[in-house]
Amino acid sequence: MTPSAPTAGIGLKPQHYEAALDCGAEGLWFEVHPENYMCAGGPRLAWLEAIRAKHPLSLHGVGMSLAADEAPDADHLAALKALVDRFQPFVVSEHLAWSKRRGAYAPDLLPFPRTAEALTRIADNVGRMQDALGRPVLIENPSLYTPLKGHELPEAEFLTELVRKTGCGLLVDVNNVAVSAHNLGFDARAYLDALPAQAVGEIHLAGHEADATCDLLIDTHGAPVAETVWSLYARLIGRIGPRPTLIERDDNIPAFCELMTERDRAHGLLAGALAHV
Repeated sequence: MTPSAPTAGIGLKPQHYEAALDCGAEGLWFEVHPENYMCAGGPRLAWLEAIRAKHPLSLHGVGMSLAADEAPDADHLAALKALVDRFQPFVVSEHLAWSKRRGAYAPDLLPFPRTAEALTRIADNVGRMQDALGRPVLIENPSLYTPLKGHELPEAEFLTELVRKTGCGLLVDVNNVAVSAHNLGFDARAYLDALPAQAVGEIHLAGHEADATCDLLIDTHGAPVAETVWSLYARLIGRIGPRPTLIERDDNIPAFCELMTERDRAHGLLAGALAHV
């Protein structure tokens, strides 16, 4: 099941299963982290089956560790493949980051120097993932907090080259761009303008919080979408046209109706952008 036009969705949380199942909002879709559903059975999969029967799904991975200096874990790929085959999501996505190395796991999405060598390595890993799943995937831009030595390519150029080498698409997290731009001192609008429009398959909108002790913005996914992010989002879809858009909330989870209020705002902006295509 695929949305008939670019519409807005929300991240599916267990406390919202019943509300999600009952909701009849036009074009609504849900996104889940596949790692939470990589099991043989049980109530989570049963709920997901029921919701999938009424709404499109996307799978947004957090554990493939594509930027690691080793191939993706074969068991993880096989479990993801089984989930993709079962639920047929309209989008599968992953992060431009690493979290595993030599059997050790860090519960975070870690940065890396954007070198030509890294580009080749990550392109190989994206290729392995796409070959295993039998479909293109979308790669999400990270949120960054401090300068890292050794970069050879700007991030937008790195992503553009990754698209060219692998045929993958992009998941543009506008909040991540806003956070990174503030923390590293670059122009968020110029970054978004540099991304290839045709490669953008999905957009994420999320909330951040300020750490006043060190003048950082933290990508918490625990607050409403900031007005600066809404402004960047409107500018982006004004340039590239409407794309499926997710309201992402992973902490301080509010009531379903509060998430739907943000979702409806994004849905309205998409409808406006579609009218001008």
